[in-house]
Amino acid sequence: MKNRSWKKLISLCLVLALIHSPFVFSTSKSMASEKKIAAFQNITHAASTYVMSVYEHIGLQNAGLSFEVFNYAVKGRDYLVNKGLILKDQVLTVVDFTKPSSEKRMYVIDLDNEKILFHTYVAHGQNSGAEFAENFSNKPESFQSSLGFYETLGTYNGKHGYSMKLAGLESGINDRAEERAIVMHSAPYVSESFIRTKGFLGRSWGCPALPEAYNRPIIDKIKDGSCLFIYGKNNNYLKQSRILN
Repeated sequence: MKNRSWKKLISLCLVLALIHSPFVFSTSKSMASEKKIAAFQNITHAASTYVMSVYEHIGLQNAGLSFEVFNYAVKGRDYLVNKGLILKDQVLTVVDFTKPSSEKRMYVIDLDNEKILFHTYVAHGQNSGAEFAENFSNKPESFQSSLGFYETLGTYNGKHGYSMKLAGLESGINDRAEERAIVMHSAPYVSESFIRTKGFLGRSWGCPALPEAYNRPIIDKIKDGSCLFIYGKNNNYLKQSRILN
């Protein structure tokens, strides 16, 4: 499975669609509709099976990332790649805010070689919650994290040192990220020593802040056009996300 291209997933779906294409020529509208639904279900099942095989091969369950979150991330990432909104498609970064900040909940995944590149801590916004991120916002000065899909942009040196800009790709959910100066940077409060003292990480003003030791290598790996997906316990997000729907 190593070095398997993710383009095979798209090809598989196209093949299945062609196999079931006779419904287009059916003289019965009801029969055509039934065949269309069946074809769609078969394609969806095949895609899900493929993603599950990759999930298991990478060992993401053992690393603490649920299949549900990974599946959302892959689905959205594939949509964005097909739309030409994500160009650096071999790397996928997932932040799972369903986990407490005292656990490693950021995953940088090499999809081409099917392996985890980085698995580390990441902070959430101070008004999103203490141990858990439970409240999310797209508003300036909210000091809350925003969920959804992002494109990683370029780097700069600012007040937090080496940092990376982010573009929110979901209208009304995270598209004000640049206006809010939501970036990826390091922070001294993202550390195991801080967890030992407080029981959980310190919090940012909404940025996904990283441990100082991993900040530069992670940013250098994912910068300039890869996909970042931030997920949390929020049913409204799943309903509102046009990318996942």
